[in-house]
Amino acid sequence: MTAEDAGGPDHTAARNDLSGTVNGPVVQAGTIHGGITFRVEVPPVGANVTPDEIPPLTVRLINRAEGLARLDGRLVPEANDEDEGDEGNRANVGFAALHGPPGVGKTALVSRWSERRRKLFPGGQIYVDFATLRGGSAGADVSEAARCCLRSLGIDDAYIPDAFPERIQRLRSRSAGRRLLIFLDNVSQPGQAAALMPKGKGSFLVVAGGSGVGELVADGAELMAVEPLDRDSALEVLADRCGAQRVAADPASAERLVELCDGLPVALHVVAARLAARPRLTLAALAAELADEPRRLAGMSLGKERSVAAAFDLAYRELDPEPARLYRLMGWHPGPTFDAGVAAVAADLDPGRTADALEALARASLLEETSDGRFRFHDLVRLHAAERATEENGPAERTALLQRVTLHYLALTALADRAVRLDRLRIADLTRLLADVPDPFGAEGGPKPLDWLEAEHRNILGVLRSAAREGTLHTEVWQLAEALTVLFFHHRHLGDWRESLELGAAAAAEAMVPAAEARLRSLLSRPLMDLGEYEAARRELDAAEACAEVSDHLVVRASVQEFSGRYWDRTEPARAMEAYRNAIDLNTAANEGRGAAIASYFLGCAQDAAKAHREALHTLRGAHDELAARKDRRMAARAQVAIGIAHGHLKETDAAVRALSEAAEILKAEEATHYEAQARVALADIQEGSQGDPRQVRAGLQRALEIYEAGGSPLAEKLRERLTGE
Repeated sequence: MTAEDAGGPDHTAARNDLSGTVNGPVVQAGTIHGGITFRVEVPPVGANVTPDEIPPLTVRLINRAEGLARLDGRLVPEANDEDEGDEGNRANVGFAALHGPPGVGKTALVSRWSERRRKLFPGGQIYVDFATLRGGSAGADVSEAARCCLRSLGIDDAYIPDAFPERIQRLRSRSAGRRLLIFLDNVSQPGQAAALMPKGKGSFLVVAGGSGVGELVADGAELMAVEPLDRDSALEVLADRCGAQRVAADPASAERLVELCDGLPVALHVVAARLAARPRLTLAALAAELADEPRRLAGMSLGKERSVAAAFDLAYRELDPEPARLYRLMGWHPGPTFDAGVAAVAADLDPGRTADALEALARASLLEETSDGRFRFHDLVRLHAAERATEENGPAERTALLQRVTLHYLALTALADRAVRLDRLRIADLTRLLADVPDPFGAEGGPKPLDWLEAEHRNILGVLRSAAREGTLHTEVWQLAEALTVLFFHHRHLGDWRESLELGAAAAAEAMVPAAEARLRSLLSRPLMDLGEYEAARRELDAAEACAEVSDHLVVRASVQEFSGRYWDRTEPARAMEAYRNAIDLNTAANEGRGAAIASYFLGCAQDAAKAHREALHTLRGAHDELAARKDRRMAARAQVAIGIAHGHLKETDAAVRALSEAAEILKAEEATHYEAQARVALADIQEGSQGDPRQVRAGLQRALEIYEAGGSPLAEKLRERLTGE
């Protein structure tokens, strides 16, 4: 069965006949679970959302007047729609591409400018950090960035298109009439970044990255180099952070420190933090240490940043043993961010001592705490930390860390998956893994499981990639990929979904668990079809069917047949119905009533589409009754919507209206508003076609319009036109 199609929380106890011989890792709960310690921030939805996402400055910006002025120079003045004299010769949207070495302060410059010019962008400010999107192809990163922009503009995930071109069209439509600032940070492969240009007059797109962003000049960008600070400005940064009197007392040593830091703010902040923490440390002594350090670092692979890494190394050597060890180990953490729970697991350290170590790293300016309570390294600092770990810890400890972190995420992701829907087909038996793990999603005040998965999914994907490369964690990889799938049924990160399932299927094959491989390959057909890659989806389904036959698990075979039916729905209705009937028979033989009911629902929809309306009604009623008996109100209501539509096709208006009206109210109560809107539009169509009460028709359409407008659906415009008669 594919209970993922039901959605919605359901804590009904479930039996999994497949899991008896598919065992997970055996560990003590304390070694895999550090808890959830950060605040999950959920972006709002609705047409009136005004994003405010560009990170604030945490230190004073010193002497970037020229950069600020150049950004000002690219501002588009308020347009006068009645004055078209120069309109054709003037850009409607500002566009700047900032480049410079890591740690030079590109993000700080844009942050300061965005704060100064806040009133010029009443439509809001959007921030997308490409460093958190890396891992897939450059095109996939840009597509995900487009999704982030749409989400920031209040569009619900259900209404964000799957394909990149449609996402770009939606972004242009949503941004028209708004004066927006969009900041794309840490862009390493600019590619299609210019496609994310907002359409509203007076808007501004800023892209920051390495020298590669220069190619955006061809798209109309103003190329701006952000250079290291000059001597006077760098001295001012040093004085601002550790005291003007201290710098004035030994200007020659202060100048030498600035020179050794190459004018990079990231290095200056670390040096200043060390001086501030040790009042007796003289500038001369620190300059002497820093001058000698690159010789010791000659073997490190930090390239041109080696002299800057010397500042990191001196700060690192000042750390107490526990913060130093945590620093090294978190340099190996495969995700872009981490919370205190992950840090505790990675270092195999208790939470209290972990919190102390994190605080020490933040004081040393080696670690940054984000607004949601998580932590991250600057790219240069992360590289330094990983180098130190490689030199001082060795590969065995890296493997052990990766296993601990993978099991931590596996436990939490599995708990989130079960909190969303318990009676879902799962191949992994994680009973022993989860036996003594506290469930944060069931605790009072705990995060909603999908919100947590959304916030963490890029870290989880990073863990999947690293664990797959490790080559010894095949079981953990496929189990984590299976559990993570619950997020993608609700939030359509198609590139991430595809990658996670590809990693999981390959790991299941290596682990020789055909049931798991069949499950993951059949699931993989979903994002592939949504991406329009139908031949690839067919290949995965064929492979899944072969694996399912080898596994001889009836429910897995049934699930693969159902996914095949979804594939054939597009082109060959007869084959689709045959696949659904096979799924029903296999589920029935396995005593999986819910799986048989869901397959019956899809079969009934296919029969109705093939104009076998009476037969469809019989099939759909059986599906509805079984789902209702299992208290699956959401899925039962979807079946009832299909029943109403089939009655409508048979011109049985009264029965259609009753079914659709009742289903719409149930879906409203279940907060399944996307399906509620569909039901209300179908109901209005039938009422209008049968000369029903115009007031009822209008009320139903108005409710659907409210839902679509709140979520940012493109269907809102058509409904609005229908209601106004235009």
